Amino acid sequence: MTSKNTVSVIGDGSWGTTLAVHLALNNYPVRLWGPFPQYVRQMKRNRYNSKFLPGVRLPKLIEPCEDLRDTLDYCHIMVFAVPSKYALSVLKQIKKTRVDFKQKLIISVTKGFEHESLLRMSQLIERELQRNNIAVLSGPTIASEVARKIPSSAVVACKHMSTAKHLQAIFHSEWFRVYTNSDVIGVELGGSLKNVIAVACGLCDGLGYGSNTKAAILTRGLAEISRLGKAMGARAKTFSGLTGLGDLVTTCVSPASRNRTVGELLGEGKPIEKILKSMDMVAEGVETAKSVYKLSRQYEVEMPISEEVYNILYKGKKPADAVAELMTRKSKSE
Repeated sequence: MTSKNTVSVIGDGSWGTTLAVHLALNNYPVRLWGPFPQYVRQMKRNRYNSKFLPGVRLPKLIEPCEDLRDTLDYCHIMVFAVPSKYALSVLKQIKKTRVDFKQKLIISVTKGFEHESLLRMSQLIERELQRNNIAVLSGPTIASEVARKIPSSAVVACKHMSTAKHLQAIFHSEWFRVYTNSDVIGVELGGSLKNVIAVACGLCDGLGYGSNTKAAILTRGLAEISRLGKAMGARAKTFSGLTGLGDLVTTCVSPASRNRTVGELLGEGKPIEKILKSMDMVAEGVETAKSVYKLSRQYEVEMPISEEVYNILYKGKKPADAVAELMTRKSKSE
């Protein structure tokens, strides 16, 4: 079955499931694929994704599907919602199905990079599936809030505005306002880079610092995001919008933010290995910190906050020492 009203969501994590629920409530039939067949069958029986989106019943228009080929054949629109760490392996599985994507729309909702090639998710999908005109959806969207119909906003970005507007109409609802943008680079980078700054804001919480410190990290972090974004070809204006400042604020202050929580636990002295083992869901900022560290050097962009997050995560630097180093850097104009 392929019609312009069918959607398949690849990835049954919290965000993929939330979007499946949202689209079903918008009256679009959805197939939801996950990598573990036994868990998918459990979702199909129970009508809940109890691990990643507890308390939210799956509407009748959602069909959890364990067969990847059937899931892809079914749809006109593929929503790619796989964490960046696993994106390449899932895309290779998709290639093996030999599904024809020529008449399908593809939209990535994953925030992060492929950590070997440093490609953004839309670039990785283009490379692996030999498709261009990949759209992206990003913004200040805590999954549990969207699933509970708490008013939220996001941005659909695509090089071709006709595609962006088509997807806008599908995702838009009375509780989920969707804007369009043609700056795919900026929209993706804003959604990815803010996760590293959110770890830094969480460190402030864990160390017991106040609002002054957090405000400084947030605003100087936005400056870092903008510098790297412009160097990579994004428009500066994008970073003052929903997918830049908006997403940054939400991820840095929300108690539900996984990346902020990782930082808070690090600030309290817990080792990163134990923190990650205790989490069912992925905190993209941990992996993204490696990519940002490499990209800042590749593009020769100064990103001191992001660099200190990298040093804490991967070089064992003490959080208090990292903050002290940031505060004692050479004085400069804003």
